[in-house]
Amino acid sequence: MRLNTIVLATLLFLSLSCREREGKPLQEGMTLRLELFTSDMKKSVGFYTEILGFEMEGEQINNAYQPVKRGHVVLGIGPLNKLSKDHHFNPGVQPVQNGYGVEIVLEVDSVAAVYEKVNSSGYPIHDPLKIQPWGLTDFRLVDPNGYYLRITSRPE
Repeated sequence: MRLNTIVLATLLFLSLSCREREGKPLQEGMTLRLELFTSDMKKSVGFYTEILGFEMEGEQINNAYQPVKRGHVVLGIGPLNKLSKDHHFNPGVQPVQNGYGVEIVLEVDSVAAVYEKVNSSGYPIHDPLKIQPWGLTDFRLVDPNGYYLRITSRPE
């Protein structure tokens, strides 16, 4: 199977500390990291940093795992060819259409500003900026690897 783009790999690493108090779990310190595996690290990291304004965390190592962050959103970009042979998202184990069944929603303070940045970059926009029937304004695009993104305003 020829891999030109990433295989959907929405591994959610939830850091959760739980204690029992009167029979009820108490949750503390939960964070979310979405991991996206790619066959082209440079293109993927470039999209999120140059087009969407994420910043790289830590030292950039060529073709190795690279976390990118914007606000409280952390995406771990990882090389597809480094997955173990028995990893659930390895195409030989579980063939999945890229991005199938997942919509990544990024809530920003100014959706118009992000839209202008993406539009002025020349990157293709899937659905233009518009007010949705539920009252939020958003636009849609597909990252270089097939992940479907909705950029929206924060709900008030």
